[in-house]
Amino acid sequence: MKEAEAVVIGGVVAVEAVPMVLGVMGFTATGITSSSIAAKMMSAAAIANGGGVAPGSLVATLQSLGATGLSGLTRFILGSTGSAIAA
Repeated sequence: MKEAEAVVIGGVVAVEAVPMVLGVMGFTATGITSSSIAAKMMSAAAIANGGGVAPGSLVATLQSLGATGLSGLTRFILGSTGSAIAA
């Protein structure tokens, strides 16, 4: 495989893998899936914060990404990072 092909593939894999991994973890468009890794993370965050998940926390950010998908800028950054790693 040529270096240019590896760079393109690395970028595409990085952009496509993140939403898939978030979904597998339980961060979905319809909310956090029960009995998932996301549910366990949310429970731990809520206990640590006295009953609620803090805005801007890791759990809140991951659920936001799971619900709305990746922004254009985030897709660009992930694609660039994946391409750089593959190069």
